Amino acid sequence: MNISCYVIDDEAGAITLLKEYIERTPGLELRGSSLDPVVALDELTSANAPDITFVDVDMRLLSGMELAGMVNLYTTVVFTTAFPQYALEAFEREAFDYLLKPITYERFAKCIHHAKRKMKLTAKNAYPIREDFFTIKSEVKGRMVKIKFDEVIYIEGAINYIQIHTVDGKHMTYLTMKEIERHLPKPLFARIHRSFMINVNFVKVIERAQVRMQNGEALVMGDYYKQRFLDLMDEHLVKTDR
Repeated sequence: MNISCYVIDDEAGAITLLKEYIERTPGLELRGSSLDPVVALDELTSANAPDITFVDVDMRLLSGMELAGMVNLYTTVVFTTAFPQYALEAFEREAFDYLLKPITYERFAKCIHHAKRKMKLTAKNAYPIREDFFTIKSEVKGRMVKIKFDEVIYIEGAINYIQIHTVDGKHMTYLTMKEIERHLPKPLFARIHRSFMINVNFVKVIERAQVRMQNGEALVMGDYYKQRFLDLMDEHLVKTDR
């Protein structure tokens, strides 16, 4: 399995080093590089987006953090920087990894090893969905609940627990949002907030910073997830030719 890579950094030397590492490593393919994040944006959001993009955090015009928010729906983001203080924010932005400069080949290779494992697991569990349901352990000890995807209205996160709101009621289980997200079909479910993931088939109205669901619930959109969700819904917008 070949992994395509892209490098963005406003320092030519940093790009040269990562290009050398990529070309040295079996199974990696250099898709491209850019000194300008604005120029790279189109390539990173295209149908032919790279598997992994190495993004420098501190860049002019568009910071690595800002760029990641625009592209991490299309490509796996690995931040590169000389400043360790950005690490917490990087992982809040759902970065796959965080490489501190000067980047050693050993640390680069470790990142790629983990990426290959993740991609193999994703491919193994990839949809098309063979079943239309999943099961959870409920808050009642010894009870397992079967839930159909198309009956889930939205999922609400609460620290180490989630509450699944369905057409038949609510179910609490000991899982995180990230853990349940891995098992949900992406076209059907969308994250709109750190604490909310919704079934788009149950969306009734989108206005301002809220999504009103068919069960009457009004859910707030988080700033980080808002644009990606609006872009997704815009794909289904019926537009006039006039």
